[in-house]
Amino acid sequence: MPETLSLDSVSVLLVWTAIAVYALAFVAYAVDLARRGAQAADEKDAAQLRERELVGAALGGAGIAAQSRQASPDDAVEARLGSRQRLVWARIGTSLTVLAFLFHLAGTITRGIAAGRVPWSNMYEFALTGTLLIVAVYLVVLFRYDLRFLGALITGMVVLLLGGATLSFYVEVVPLADPLKSIWLVIHVFVASLATALFALAFGLSVLQLMQARRERKVLAASVPSRLASTGADADAVAPKTGPRFLRTLPTAEKLESLAYRFAILGFIFWTFTLIAGSIWANDAWGRYWGFDTKEVWTFVIWVLYAGYIHARATRGWRGSRSAWLSIVGFAAVMFNFTIVNMFFKGLHVYSGLN
Repeated sequence: MPETLSLDSVSVLLVWTAIAVYALAFVAYAVDLARRGAQAADEKDAAQLRERELVGAALGGAGIAAQSRQASPDDAVEARLGSRQRLVWARIGTSLTVLAFLFHLAGTITRGIAAGRVPWSNMYEFALTGTLLIVAVYLVVLFRYDLRFLGALITGMVVLLLGGATLSFYVEVVPLADPLKSIWLVIHVFVASLATALFALAFGLSVLQLMQARRERKVLAASVPSRLASTGADADAVAPKTGPRFLRTLPTAEKLESLAYRFAILGFIFWTFTLIAGSIWANDAWGRYWGFDTKEVWTFVIWVLYAGYIHARATRGWRGSRSAWLSIVGFAAVMFNFTIVNMFFKGLHVYSGLN
């Protein structure tokens, strides 16, 4: 007769099921991006056909330029954050993401029940909770903004982080270390994980912002409508290669940057609380608020990076690519703090659970 599975084993099984469903959601979102690209190409062809008809019918060069400007393909297909398009594969991807989230949540809860405590005392449990909150924030934000174009990046990142953590960081349930037996474990780690989830969304939007800004620069430099109006050249012969076609269906780089900035500000607020709560907890556990421990230093470095990003964009006009790179560097520092610092640096905060 087979042995009964322990709660921890059930948790691992649920987590792997969630990873598999997240992978299917990633595929669905990827198909959605491909179909967006095909849709953009079709709309571009239709706009260019209208443009050629206008060129053939117009008599004056000024009239040609004005009318071709009205038929600009970019104006025809530019997406709005508030609009909801009937994108079948995006809806499938979102439905699969919700299903995977439920498995993920069940796996996290059963791990906590098996441990008899909140499930975030080692790197495996941190990853379990952190990725859960990334998906939770993404799904909640979908009620306000149509960010399904971020789905492939979010689900792909969760598959890599959660799958890697389950393969490399998994440890059996063990009792809490004495310094962790505090209410601050619940508050400090949860808020830090929530801040990380918001930074992850800002990171994804900043990556797309860079791609969109590059496409927009190429379109502006090429000035295809003006050339067509002045020379009557074939659109297909002069159209520039401006990157992945799906970018044509996304909001402008400016709008992506603005939304990334909002998420970064919210994440920064929670990270500030994380830094303060960590100092209070350190005083309770070790009798000092600050000791230049590696984890403390890197938490402060991340705070400085995002404070610099917010300040530079608000007061110094650091917009565009520079602000996007600051957001990306900030999230890279968060990932470095979670992985490299926990695994290879010694200090009072090392609770990876790994030997």
